Amino acid sequence: MAFGSFNSGAARPMAEINTTPLVDVMLVLLIIFLVTAPLMTQAVKVDLPQASAQAAETTPETLRLALDAQGTLYWNDTPVTATENLEIRLQAAIQTNPQTEVQLSADRDTRYQRVAEIMASAKRAGVAKLGFVTLPGGE
Repeated sequence: MAFGSFNSGAARPMAEINTTPLVDVMLVLLIIFLVTAPLMTQAVKVDLPQASAQAAETTPETLRLALDAQGTLYWNDTPVTATENLEIRLQAAIQTNPQTEVQLSADRDTRYQRVAEIMASAKRAGVAKLGFVTLPGGE
């Protein structure tokens, strides 16, 4: 501990930090937390009203789009002939169910330009949820 004296001459800064106040504060906080911790686990008893309606289960429709290495597009395992046809089909699906999810999977050797065209068609059709399907693992 470093104690100063009145007759030490020139005023020098203390070389040691006095940790006693810090320890005192930490012990007080520890005691406060130990006392209040059991109070946090008790719940307030509330009598909630009962509802007779069934919960609405709206599962969004999922559309699977797949691109093979040759650039052929598949709509739920059915080939799609042109990108314009894709956009019309996507618009019809979105009008039927606005929460429709589109999952796009592409072959490793597919050109990015083709993937970008499909993404742009989905955007123009109004698709809000577009996901990419990949295989786990890596090289």
